[in-house]
Amino acid sequence: TIQVVRDRARKMKHVVHVRQHTLAVDEPDANGGEDLGPTPHEVYDSALGACKALTLVWYARRKNIPLEDVQVSVERDDSEERAGVYRLKVVLALGGPLSDEQRQELLRVAEKCPVHKLMTQARTEVTTALA
Repeated sequence: TIQVVRDRARKMKHVVHVRQHTLAVDEPDANGGEDLGPTPHEVYDSALGACKALTLVWYARRKNIPLEDVQVSVERDDSEERAGVYRLKVVLALGGPLSDEQRQELLRVAEKCPVHKLMTQARTEVTTALA
């Protein structure tokens, strides 16, 4: 279970507790926060980038592909979010002595990471209740 707890000493900051890890989330000054952490949208977007990076490292190790480094950038276009369209553009920078074939294989694998599939192929159902 993930717990999200308000830091009442701050304007909007909350602390997310995941197992033994914590992550501050907030809103920028323009939205009434203090910019003390990423926004929930940024956490969502970063989950995609992190999943792709971890998936590539895992896959490359399993297949003995000489992947030495992975950097992922995620760019959001939320201009049509209210109309139901949320676009994320992901760019992969792969380091190591990789052939063009290996680079294309890793690109195909990145497109199948679990969070990518969750965001694009699963129907998410959310229920919200009072404690």
